[in-house]
Amino acid sequence: MYIIETSNLSKSYGKNRGIIDINLKIKEGEIFGFVGPNGAGKSTTIRTLLNFIFPTGGSGKILGMDIVKQSKDIKKQIGYVPSEVKFYDEIKVKDIIKYSCSFYDGINQEDVDKLYELLEVDVEKRMSELSLGNKKKVAIVQALIHKPRLLILDEPTNGLDPLIQKRLFELLKKANKEGTTVFFSSHNLVEVENFCDRVAVIKEGKIIDTVVLEKLAKKAALKIVLSYKEINEEIIKEIGGQVISKEKNEFVFNYSNDVDSLIKKLSAYKISKLLISEQTLEDTFMNYYESKGVR
Repeated sequence: MYIIETSNLSKSYGKNRGIIDINLKIKEGEIFGFVGPNGAGKSTTIRTLLNFIFPTGGSGKILGMDIVKQSKDIKKQIGYVPSEVKFYDEIKVKDIIKYSCSFYDGINQEDVDKLYELLEVDVEKRMSELSLGNKKKVAIVQALIHKPRLLILDEPTNGLDPLIQKRLFELLKKANKEGTTVFFSSHNLVEVENFCDRVAVIKEGKIIDTVVLEKLAKKAALKIVLSYKEINEEIIKEIGGQVISKEKNEFVFNYSNDVDSLIKKLSAYKISKLLISEQTLEDTFMNYYESKGVR
């Protein structure tokens, strides 16, 4: 079963771009990433899926239900963390969570208390007293209290310190093992690398590809840093490299063949500096963006 499925889902703002013909198929139990630069359409896609804004074209289903006609029923079974968290200033954290719990049956208060402890949430504070990161932690608790079938997270780590980020990912992995599907939107490619199974890449309101991270990792090229007095771009191309950057006599380039072949080719030159490393998935994605013209 696809827990999220869209067909040419679109949102137009007249002359301003929204999202165009978004097609997603996310399997139940996946940890699915949604990446792209700021302004690419990630939040607009999510808000349209959740019927916070009305689609102007196409259709979508969550948990087999129509995102417009059955939005109320959908929201009972999902958790959502928005990119920008807003609450009434004078309300206390404990009252927000208590109110949220009232919408669901079978909430276990011990589990809620564990979330408070793990995320270091001060329940006696008023929202006006909280920083961006602390407000985000309240939203995360809200999203998790009822153990939803689907979690939709829009830039959930913004404002969180590294320790809380680590604990959040532990919580999400635990929830996923217990059956929760995770839809994770981020522009942080390191987070995506460490967390997701598949990733959709969005550019200028359109999905340009969906990739399996495990397969992408296997295809990753080597990253080479090379210095040589007489080096030029033609030499790099002759040995099979794709130049990423250059500064004076130093080149950074990708190399997709085996290391032994590279060393043999370079033995003809007097090299002053040679660094060989495996690309991270962040490197791979940045190259992917650039090759597709994503900025």
